[in-house]
Amino acid sequence: MSEKTNKEGQKPAEETVKAEKQPKAEKQEKKKSEEFQKKVEELEGKLKKEHDDYLRLMAEFETFRRRSAEERLALVGSASSDTIKGLLPVLDDCERAMDLLSKSSDEAAREGTALIYNKLMDYLKTKGLAVIEARGAKFDVDLHEAVTQFPAPSPEQKGMVIDVVQTGYTLNGKVLRYAKVVVGA
Repeated sequence: MSEKTNKEGQKPAEETVKAEKQPKAEKQEKKKSEEFQKKVEELEGKLKKEHDDYLRLMAEFETFRRRSAEERLALVGSASSDTIKGLLPVLDDCERAMDLLSKSSDEAAREGTALIYNKLMDYLKTKGLAVIEARGAKFDVDLHEAVTQFPAPSPEQKGMVIDVVQTGYTLNGKVLRYAKVVVGA
């Protein structure tokens, strides 16, 4: 007979206890493994949530940065538009002076006024100022302001700009001052 079995053919008590402990140990290992797996899933969920929150925060920051840059550009643009708008009466005065001097015999005054006007206009053009060409154009409410209507000399001039009372300007594509015009009726 072997040493592992006793007279009745049963295993000794030690081995029975070991055999009983083995399923308990497996159950404990399985339980620990399940707890560990739950913990891993929980941490993965938290990590995924934190990653999602991080991405949202970065997207919000990018939006904020872009909007701030746009507002800064708009502020600079509006500041320059106020300054340029203040210079428009000077341009008007130069135009009136050049009209008056064109009938005069004073060549030096005519050239000097034209020089000042051209330098000022060239500088303002670099800043985005453009003249609204109105004379002879079709009346457009987006660009022109009708001061009066005048009977059209010919049927082709009906609804067209006959004369410009005050020059209009755009700044970077936006109307800064509407052209005041006389329209053919």
